Amino acid sequence: MKFLGCVSLLLASSAVTADVHKVSLHKRSDEEMVLGHLKRESDALKGVLHLSPLEVEPPGLRGNVQGPESEIIKDYGNAQYFGTVSLGSPPQSFQVIFDTGSSNLWVPKVGCTHCGLPFISHKHKYDHDKSSSYTVDGKDFEIMYGSGSVSGFFSLDDVTLADDLVVDGQRFAEIQDAGGLGMAYSLGKFDGILGLGFTSISIDGAVTPFENLIRQNKIDQPVFAFYLGDNGPGELTFGGYDSSKFEGDLEFVKLDAATYWQITLDSIEAGEYKKEASDKITAIVDSGTSLITGPKAEISKLAAAVGAKPNIMGEYTIDCSTLDRIPDVVFEIGGNKYTIPGDKTVIQAQGTCLFAFMGMDFPAPGPQWILGDVFMREYYTVFNYVDQTIGFAKAVKNNSDGDAMAVV
Repeated sequence: MKFLGCVSLLLASSAVTADVHKVSLHKRSDEEMVLGHLKRESDALKGVLHLSPLEVEPPGLRGNVQGPESEIIKDYGNAQYFGTVSLGSPPQSFQVIFDTGSSNLWVPKVGCTHCGLPFISHKHKYDHDKSSSYTVDGKDFEIMYGSGSVSGFFSLDDVTLADDLVVDGQRFAEIQDAGGLGMAYSLGKFDGILGLGFTSISIDGAVTPFENLIRQNKIDQPVFAFYLGDNGPGELTFGGYDSSKFEGDLEFVKLDAATYWQITLDSIEAGEYKKEASDKITAIVDSGTSLITGPKAEISKLAAAVGAKPNIMGEYTIDCSTLDRIPDVVFEIGGNKYTIPGDKTVIQAQGTCLFAFMGMDFPAPGPQWILGDVFMREYYTVFNYVDQTIGFAKAVKNNSDGDAMAVV
């Protein structure tokens, strides 16, 4: 795949003068991630022993929604970053996952069922009766997840990002029942999802918030960029990118498909494992997935090459005493090598080291691999909506744990 050097130079020349808008992204702790892994393992073992029902296999990538409409799906139990948006006038605030692997905005409405647990996981709920900028739509919204559906109806209202970036009359979904996301949602720290994929995969063709920013001339550049802090909060920039957050030059690669942010890989290597592109290897760059996923057969071989052991749920752990000896994992994209250091392929807490790769087989036309937050923490990632390219550069690391990112 050929890099677009001219695009890189053009963006570099405009990044300094572009009026950018930033959202601080808060990171779910590694302890929560590992505790979730341990609970899934315990539940699965109980199921095998008939002590409780065995949970279903993690859902596939794509779910059907009454015919041709479809949406990328996941359980979001592995989502690790979330930030704040506001809907309506006066603004009602919500914590959302900014998800490049989906394309709709949805939040729970007042009266929503399966939307959080009392005293444990309170969800902010949208009340259109309290918004003077609300407009009725009313068309049904439904998406199928592994254990059921998330359903509601469409509405229109103003959406505010980064304090001062307003999308006028954004079409979004008010969710009445979030049961399809199960406990991952009920116990999660997020209220809803803001999809940053393309309108081509949006439920009912609803124009995405980011495309509306472009159409409404609200941003200088048709670009957004993620910086995921290694030991602290991250940052999402709209309308440009922040050159202080990466080293060297951005290398841009053309999308394979403008649905998800899908690219092709040249190869994947780790220790004695190597997968080369004898056939096309597809991957999406997905901010809504914390781990890296690949075909089950390939992940099994990759895990064996680094010394990781599988559990009953298809997740892998590794001996924490071997962290300094774990081989690097190298993805070659467009002729450039992108290295995930061995110790960065592990999420460690509570004496457990979770190998941050999981095997999942997605039916066509779904991608073979997902490059989630484990990859994006290492590489500052720029998404160009109009040119349909993604740029990567080595991310600058946070200086200390918990340092908040500036929001300007």
